[in-house]
Amino acid sequence: MLAKPVGHSRTTLTELMIPSYANFGGRVHGGILLSLMDKVAYACAAKHAGQYCVTVSVDGVNFRQPVEVGELVSLMASVNYVGRTSLVVGIKVVAENVKDGTSKHTNTSYFTMVAKDDNDRPTEVPPLLLETSDDVRRFLEAMKRKELRTSFAAYFDNAKTKMLVDENVDKLQHERCQLANGLVL
Repeated sequence: MLAKPVGHSRTTLTELMIPSYANFGGRVHGGILLSLMDKVAYACAAKHAGQYCVTVSVDGVNFRQPVEVGELVSLMASVNYVGRTSLVVGIKVVAENVKDGTSKHTNTSYFTMVAKDDNDRPTEVPPLLLETSDDVRRFLEAMKRKELRTSFAAYFDNAKTKMLVDENVDKLQHERCQLANGLVL
């Protein structure tokens, strides 16, 4: 299987933020942005894989700045990493106010996608051809995020199974919660 360069599947989706996308505060719903990110991640991953792709995880959805109705939002996606059947798509979201000519970086996220064959089974994807130092840096960063995610998952699962409520209930003393009267631990 021949490697494909990052540029082969680089994808940009631009959409006008309309009033029906707004929440009660008058800003664009985070869920609308997540849906757009999922769409651009799919388009980018499918172009690289040459197959249908599904989202299996999303890392790092932090909304840095609000997106306003009337702004043009551009979601720029590229494949940052490939495994055997998986791909990590990096997405940068920028909102542009066309009236005053300003733009703002609203978030960066990483979507892990898996390529599927016609029988809905994971299928191998082409290797990624790294042509620039940015391509290499993004691939290495994705490897590090994968390593950290794996170690955190193991740590968290282990901590969850070892958490004994009666031995740790005193940790709630300075938190913003209270135990109901009669609660037996």
